[in-house]
Amino acid sequence: MTKKEWKRVFVIVIDSLGIGGAADAAEYKDAGTDTLGHISESVEHFHIPNLQKLGLANLHPLRQVAGQEHPLGYFARLNERSRGKDTMTGHWEMMGLKTEKPFITFTENGFPPELIAELEQRTGHKIIGNKSASGTEILEELAEEEIATGNMIVYTSADSVLQICGNEETFDLKELYRCCEIARELTMRDEWRVGRVIARPYVGKRRGEFKRTSNRHDYAVPPFGRTVLDAMKDAGLDVISIGKIQDIFAGCGITRALKSKSSVHGMEQTIAVAGEDFHGLCFVNLVDFDALWGHRRDPKGYGEELERFDEKLGILLEGLREEDLLMITADHGNDPTYTGTDHTREQVPLLVYSRNLEGGELPEADTFGVVGATVADVFGVEMPKGTIGSSLLPLLQER
Repeated sequence: MTKKEWKRVFVIVIDSLGIGGAADAAEYKDAGTDTLGHISESVEHFHIPNLQKLGLANLHPLRQVAGQEHPLGYFARLNERSRGKDTMTGHWEMMGLKTEKPFITFTENGFPPELIAELEQRTGHKIIGNKSASGTEILEELAEEEIATGNMIVYTSADSVLQICGNEETFDLKELYRCCEIARELTMRDEWRVGRVIARPYVGKRRGEFKRTSNRHDYAVPPFGRTVLDAMKDAGLDVISIGKIQDIFAGCGITRALKSKSSVHGMEQTIAVAGEDFHGLCFVNLVDFDALWGHRRDPKGYGEELERFDEKLGILLEGLREEDLLMITADHGNDPTYTGTDHTREQVPLLVYSRNLEGGELPEADTFGVVGATVADVFGVEMPKGTIGSSLLPLLQER
């Protein structure tokens, strides 16, 4: 098979599905973490037949899932070369950018008083919260006060984020977005620089009723250089984003963006796109693994989410064409059995599938950038200057 025969590439990011083994994990205080392995050890049943067929259990031994004698996919371990272990760093590296300076986190003490004071002055709202918290928990704690007073809930997490909550009925979406735009401007300063400002709208009137809505909006720092997505778009190819890809890349290099309500919805959107005619890349992020189960340290919920993904993956595999190439990977780890609530520095899996490939093991790669480099190679697009990663196509063609 030659690279010119592939007309569509699907890259699916199972957000936070680490597989342990990072050589520098101890530098991040993450020695011994293993998201996938510890999920398998923590649950009684683990039914993932489609990931099994593609070789996931060949790549990482699992208690309930046997490896395949003849896997349908190629499989490899990827190492992150960038400094950091966050969403943006991982995704940007996939598309060729090596991040040297990690984004700032404010997990331990919240945001500095100087930032809070300026944000209050610029927005006209008194700020409450200002700590690291679960999004659902902070609503239970403070949403009634916000509704009653007009104060503004600001919080962070283990990620490099500043998040602002707003009740859609009393705070108003436009006002929430306005405040987030001001926060984004302020946090572009080096001493307060965070990767994303996130608007977190919700509905409900009292404790026990609050629910976040799908009107979330991320204000991300644009990539610091051109990525494979930019090169694809400039070449006239389609670059379809599903989930938070649009936000992670601040819209750069995207030709069409679809927002997802959940990871299951994201897979349903991917299946629908696979039924369309396009020429280029469909880039998918499935965030629930990270947001709902990893950060909340729930291995059972994480395992069940993987089973739901696997069911949708089976439908997608049935709908793929001979000219399609599928790559499944992750952007970092988030071991749900580990201490704290932070991401974990781990290797990530790469599964590669096409109807005309036999499958097998690939060498361990020293960067997530092999993903974007392979995409570029499929379409004969030149990698932007300064990007990292080497295409895997020569290895696939030799087998």
